[in-house]
Amino acid sequence: MQTFLRSKLPDVGTTIFTVMSRRARELKALNLGQGFPDYDIDPRLTELVAAAMTQGHNQYAPMEGLGPLRERIAAKLAMSYGLTVDAESQITVTVGATEAIYSAVQAVVGVGDEAIAFDPAYDSYEPAVRLAGGRCIRVPLMPPGFRYDWDRVRAAISERTRLVLFNSPHNPACTAAAAEDLNVLAEAIRDRDILVLSDEVYEHVVYDGRTHASVLTHPELAGKSFAVFSFGKTMHATGLRIGYCVAPPVLTRELRKVHQFNTFSIAHPLQHAIAAYLAEKPDSWRGLSAFFQAKRDRLRAALAGSGFLLPPAQGTYFQLLDFSEFFPPDDVGFAERLLTEAGVATIPLSPFYATPPSLPVVRLCIAKRDATLDEAAARLNAFAARL
Repeated sequence: MQTFLRSKLPDVGTTIFTVMSRRARELKALNLGQGFPDYDIDPRLTELVAAAMTQGHNQYAPMEGLGPLRERIAAKLAMSYGLTVDAESQITVTVGATEAIYSAVQAVVGVGDEAIAFDPAYDSYEPAVRLAGGRCIRVPLMPPGFRYDWDRVRAAISERTRLVLFNSPHNPACTAAAAEDLNVLAEAIRDRDILVLSDEVYEHVVYDGRTHASVLTHPELAGKSFAVFSFGKTMHATGLRIGYCVAPPVLTRELRKVHQFNTFSIAHPLQHAIAAYLAEKPDSWRGLSAFFQAKRDRLRAALAGSGFLLPPAQGTYFQLLDFSEFFPPDDVGFAERLLTEAGVATIPLSPFYATPPSLPVVRLCIAKRDATLDEAAARLNAFAARL
């Protein structure tokens, strides 16, 4: 049958996360690929969700987000960073971080504009830019350190640049930007009509004594940035799909113009439950770094004699596994071998590059029960021994 459909994203297929999770289910493999915990959430949060529904909070929530929740977010920002943020004019509750990113891009990127993203870039960034009519300029972070090449960034900036998509702690490279990186970024876009969208969903998951460098605390970037966060990450509950965006009032107004016609409002009982949870446990996020660092270190110790290299993740709840001692730098091919021969699903990094370099690493999710991590390590050790 003849079709008149003209795809806006003709080269975009199913995400690598969906592919690897589906294959893990089919092969009954351990899924250390897609980033979600396999342990229970805090039972108190479950109780508060049920209570919110019982209390009748089951109709539309306010478009910009529930007032008490935004107030709790403002209090959390004050506690985390010493910031004074106006809940009414600077905080918007969104469907996870993904919607915040999409709505922010649509709000400020137009036809012919350019947005800079750093590869390996999270896979929702470029489609959002293209659907806005813009062009995504991809600046690679190269292994093994995946550090920013600021000379290359400066060279990528043009008169068409409208947005820089920044991500720290970085998924999937597992790095954390330093305060100096923000200083150089601010210098690079100074006196230009360029904004920043900073994906900071792993803000509380940084390791080895690091402090998260947020654009919200930077004297120049705070006034020209959207900062995006996620309760799914901080509450071990990725299915909540509750995120939020913090931005200056002028940017928040533009974001909400898109948000109201994109999702309009977010699950009302979940917002009530999270607000109540934060009222009871306002600093529950403080233990996240130690919690996940223990899991990172547990997996690294279990694989210490395997021949795999595991450079310690600087942030996120992921860990890179370097297989260069065993296999050519073909991350997709190696991920397939791990899946079919070791029974462990991982995520290769090359799908997150426009032009991937040779990559001898795959990404493991450490947000798993200790028993899951131990079994995965046993399977990886046995696989390495066979090699």
